[in-house]
Amino acid sequence: MLPHLDAAYNLARWLAGNDHDARDVAQEASLRAFRFFGKFRGENPRAWLLTIVRNAFYTWLRSNRPPENTVELNDETLADEDVLANAEAVNPQFADADTVRQAIAELPVEFREIVVLREMEGFSYKEIAELAEVPIGTVMSRLARARKLLQKRLAREFNPGDQP
Repeated sequence: MLPHLDAAYNLARWLAGNDHDARDVAQEASLRAFRFFGKFRGENPRAWLLTIVRNAFYTWLRSNRPPENTVELNDETLADEDVLANAEAVNPQFADADTVRQAIAELPVEFREIVVLREMEGFSYKEIAELAEVPIGTVMSRLARARKLLQKRLAREFNPGDQP
């Protein structure tokens, strides 16, 4: 498990939104992993550990924070709000890392975790579906919606004069 502790902390940090809470979540997850290591029978210890991190985060979240506001998104809502969703909306060469990190941090947690697992940790859709205990179609839908929200957020950041 030691080689995967950085990935565990990284996921906890993105989910919790700050270092202090991420350390608490990662520590709790590490303790759980250590306690149940003898029962591990899978092929992917990294995915197993990140599943524990995810579960520890949601347990911690219920105990320590009021529910996050979630955005009810459907295809019609996204289409109606999609003012700058074409390829020219955001020129990636102008997007700085801090702005992108901030945009990811502003995503609703269910979208943020999928983006982190796919884009930062490199998990496949199937692995994310297993880790998050959701159907693969849900993973693909959340990732598409998260990308669309990121695109819109970055478009507002880099094209502020184009917004109504």
